[in-house]
Amino acid sequence: MNHLQSQTNWEELLNQTAKIAADYLNAVNDNPVSPTGSHGELLTSFGGPIPEQGADHLDVLRSLVDAAESGLLHTAGSRFFGWVIGGAMPAALAADWLTSVWDQNAAAYACSPAAAASEEVVGHWLKDLLGLPQSASFGLVSGCQMAHMTALGAARYRLLARQGWDVNEKGLRQSPEIHIFTGEHHHETFIRALRMLGIGLEAVHYVSSRADGSMDPAALEVALETTSKKAQAEAESQGIEFQQPPF
Repeated sequence: MNHLQSQTNWEELLNQTAKIAADYLNAVNDNPVSPTGSHGELLTSFGGPIPEQGADHLDVLRSLVDAAESGLLHTAGSRFFGWVIGGAMPAALAADWLTSVWDQNAAAYACSPAAAASEEVVGHWLKDLLGLPQSASFGLVSGCQMAHMTALGAARYRLLARQGWDVNEKGLRQSPEIHIFTGEHHHETFIRALRMLGIGLEAVHYVSSRADGSMDPAALEVALETTSKKAQAEAESQGIEFQQPPF
């Protein structure tokens, strides 16, 4: 613990933080759901010149609350119905506080055995819930973007490995062609993941959707067949042996 931390009145600071948090949660169902401050007002509240001197911890806390309050979207309230996000369960909120207090570097077991063990147990529980074999590997990601990156990265590796191409060693240059089939409705992070993985948007085949937004299986079947025939024709025109695309 550094000198600054050792001089901190932790009880006063954390009690004040707890009071601010409790006051917010007790009023969140009555407050307007949408933020009340404009973008310019928020920039002004948070902005100004970089301070030349540090400030007292409580002063920093009060400044943060004053600057942020008008820009908060009250997703924890019962009247918020936007997107798929919502408020945390009370126990999860309390645990999140302890995550910051314990301040563990969970990059490896040696850095935090407790974090590693809890993650391992969560993985086993999820495999039970999803009916996956316990031998399956798993990883906890930070959100939708990394979920798409991880899933598409694993699929990219497996599809190319089936054709004798090790993408980890050879990269994507001159690799077999990859085809991506997706419905008309997809998340932006899916597109961004394709770019970051080096697959590119030209590999995407858009399949029409049904009324409920799900991909039309009949349209998918047609798209798969059309793509396979096109790949076969291109191979024959180049005088090379055609390999059925791995989909």
